[in-house]
Amino acid sequence: MGVRPALGRGGRGLGRGLTAAVGATVGAAVFTAAALPGTAWAAGESPYGFDGGAQEIKGAATSLDAQQLKAGQSYRDAIKKDGKLYYRVDLDDKKNAYVSVVAVPKSGGKAEYGDGIKVTLQDGSGAQCGYQDSSFESATFTRPLTAYAHRTIEADSSTCQQAGAYYVLVERTSKAVSTPDDWELEIRYLPEPGVKQTGPTELPENWPSTAPPPPTGGPQKRQGGAGFHDATSLRQGEWRADIKPGQTLFYRVPVDWGQQVFASAELGSSATGATGYVPNALVLSLDNPARGHVDQDTVSYDGKPATLALDAHRPVAFENRYSSNSYTNAMRFAGWYYLTATLSPEIVKEYGDKPVPLTLRVNVTGTAKAGPAYDGDAGPFKVTADDRDAAASGASGAEAQKKDGMVLVAAAGIGAGTVLLVGLGVWTLAGRRRAARDAAGQGGSQGGPPTGPQGGPPQFGPPTAW
Repeated sequence: MGVRPALGRGGRGLGRGLTAAVGATVGAAVFTAAALPGTAWAAGESPYGFDGGAQEIKGAATSLDAQQLKAGQSYRDAIKKDGKLYYRVDLDDKKNAYVSVVAVPKSGGKAEYGDGIKVTLQDGSGAQCGYQDSSFESATFTRPLTAYAHRTIEADSSTCQQAGAYYVLVERTSKAVSTPDDWELEIRYLPEPGVKQTGPTELPENWPSTAPPPPTGGPQKRQGGAGFHDATSLRQGEWRADIKPGQTLFYRVPVDWGQQVFASAELGSSATGATGYVPNALVLSLDNPARGHVDQDTVSYDGKPATLALDAHRPVAFENRYSSNSYTNAMRFAGWYYLTATLSPEIVKEYGDKPVPLTLRVNVTGTAKAGPAYDGDAGPFKVTADDRDAAASGASGAEAQKKDGMVLVAAAGIGAGTVLLVGLGVWTLAGRRRAARDAAGQGGSQGGPPTGPQGGPPQFGPPTAW
């Protein structure tokens, strides 16, 4: 009677181990897919496109009751008129930290000059690490406002340099006649790695402050997104969109170390021939990769073409962060810089509710340089080949993130298949080696080859439990 090659504990153990490995890998792939941005929070009536992966959080009335913000995660909250909210971040003594807040009033609300938000980062003793405020200024129609606060590691400073708990204070200021509705908030905390070696802190006296000629080639259609998360990617060029009264369009432009970004906007002439005057009809804003506000300007509209251009700012450089000039200080790292255009809702009274033609002209000048020697991954504070591809294709931030997530899922799936194939190969090899040993033993005593059950060939294959 033939003898079937025995699997024994080793064979069954290998089967169980391989099953567990495959299960863990596939499980990781499924988890990764489930973790991609979704629609966890309905957009409602908000004029702003919130990050679908944002988590709900509740700001506290005092610092000691503040909930913690996790790095890279977006959060949603709301702030009342003249409200104050606290959040917490735990920082080490090596990384810089940035906490941004996008305040989103309801559409059609009334605002006054000076209405806005202030974001402050404090240490446990109440010392102020950094702050920024953002207001409606002369364009007093409601729209998303952006501000950030940061903790910067500086060798010659003793304030806010220690590891420990830090507190983010968000304050809203509103005049008595302003609309009292709550403002929704989108909050995000981003760390920036420290540098292995400190570079220069002095800024060059001379820098290119003259705007280049506008880009040539004619306008290309590229409609903006509804928020930072789905901002439409742009590269240098002339870009055409349609903007509705009260609408804000979001764009993003990759700007590398050593480069400058110049932007202008033009409202087209009225299609109806109307000539009503609307002051501060268009607002164009620039924000940095950490969603810190850089600059903004406005232009009025009377039915004729109207153009505005943002001021020239220094090339992106690490040492800009040491400047006391707020515009220069905000141009402190490479990455996606955001352009937002908002059309006044007052346009409706003079020109109706039809969209108005809008053209953005974007120049990115200067040769890209190597960045600082970060002690870790630069994260969003760099420009990659994928970023340039997105800018060329016009992919939104959400589309680019989804693409990256699907690549990760595919890689995990390939990894699971590889584990399965390698595991089957190892199991088969082990079975053949055991069969060879059995054959040698049987051939020596019986003089014949090994056989399987009922005298058939040796049986190989996965354990019957599979």
